Amino acid sequence: MKSPDRENARIYIIGAGFAGRAIAREIASRTVFGSVVAFLDDDAAKIGGKIEGVPVLGPIRDVVNLLRRTPADEAIIAIPSATREFLRELYFLLKHAGFVRIRIVPGIAQIVEGDAHLIQAREIDPQDLLGRNTVAIGLRESLSYLRGKRVLITGAGGSIGSELSRQLLSAGVARLYLFGHGENSIYQIDRELRLLQEGGVGERTAIVPVIGELKDREYTRFILGRLKADAIFHAAAYKHVPMTEENPIAAIENNVFGTRNLVDAALAAGTRRFVLISTDKAVEPVSVYGVSKYLAERLVTAAKDRAAPGREFMVVRFGNVLGSRGSILPLFRRQIERGGPVTVTHSEAARYFMTIPEACSLVLKTGGVGKSGRTYILDMGEPVRIRELAEQLIRFYGYEPGRDIAIEYIGLRPGERLEERLFSSEETLVPTEYPRINRLERQTEKDFPLESLLGEVAPICSPTAGGEQVYRSRHALRGTLKKYVPTLIVPDHEPEY
Repeated sequence: MKSPDRENARIYIIGAGFAGRAIAREIASRTVFGSVVAFLDDDAAKIGGKIEGVPVLGPIRDVVNLLRRTPADEAIIAIPSATREFLRELYFLLKHAGFVRIRIVPGIAQIVEGDAHLIQAREIDPQDLLGRNTVAIGLRESLSYLRGKRVLITGAGGSIGSELSRQLLSAGVARLYLFGHGENSIYQIDRELRLLQEGGVGERTAIVPVIGELKDREYTRFILGRLKADAIFHAAAYKHVPMTEENPIAAIENNVFGTRNLVDAALAAGTRRFVLISTDKAVEPVSVYGVSKYLAERLVTAAKDRAAPGREFMVVRFGNVLGSRGSILPLFRRQIERGGPVTVTHSEAARYFMTIPEACSLVLKTGGVGKSGRTYILDMGEPVRIRELAEQLIRFYGYEPGRDIAIEYIGLRPGERLEERLFSSEETLVPTEYPRINRLERQTEKDFPLESLLGEVAPICSPTAGGEQVYRSRHALRGTLKKYVPTLIVPDHEPEY
């Protein structure tokens, strides 16, 4: 079915609340987007009336079923508080009714009170329908601690960094520094944020793209001294487990020494708040990536002892996010588009999942209420079997698992576990007063020889006088890491370099 002519498109807006009304007003003022035929809503008080001169029809399920006789061009789902179950049902009803295009406005975690814009509407994606229902977070209130401040996001072009950036448009920050070493990804998020601002999203914020390398210690200290960021959200990391198993020294160099450089520079520059984005793979880590994030956590929490009173250095740990670059959803999508098979490592493999917008909202909330030296764990709900996620995604695209698209089990890859844990046997979770944010407490706080480890690993990552024998040696790296982190798995047959 061909795409509709945008100027003549007939648009149905699902939801006649604040978001739907805002979208309708915007469409009416810019006829290039087509015209709104009707609102669909379940509120009996609205059905049969008109809003913004547009009739309100309902109930939603009944009207969508009737529209099968006269298929419309486009539906825009404008119910930010809709549950996953309702969105799944509605999506399949709209598809069956013959809508050519189905878009959705952001969930409640991304919508600032009473503020929705057409430019935020995007094609509906599997991650909108998968996973649990998100918690409603009032962004304006939770981001008030950043108003008028300078905020720096490392890894701003990545999945987490870019979503943090989008949400920070509504924080009223004075300057938003987009830091990354990938020119193209920083260009993309910089351009997107400026388009969102032009479309009315957020407040007046100066957006500053910064291309740089955290592994360069002198540069990092110089640039933080110039930018004078009040708050830093450190999302930059090499994080693809099989890739970091193949390139373990690069993972330690970037994730550990890059973090140390950033922490030291932030302390010297007077940064007031520092939030490290961490992962469940840092818990009793078996992979080099997990070890690198475990050490990064240690570096950040240890900064408490060096920071002046009132300066907060904290960690926020969570599991997998749906739809991130390099995650399974984009991989499964490409495999389904090719006709399969969809590859799953193990029939019982399970992971904790959260949507990117919800994770970022909770990270930003934690950044304002968290205390220095502490680690916070986001409530990830129950783990989900990867096999079940694959089956749901196959059905999203209109196929039946096993019949139309095969699922193939390929075995766990290097560095992977069957299941992940959010906290270790020596850690306990303490609920906070904030929904889905828990605090981690270690039952017995042991001294970890962090500086000794870093001293032994440094000549492996960087050339030093007398360290020629171990420079870039994978054997030397894993042996050293294993000595300090016994849970690390060392492959039997690994090349020296």
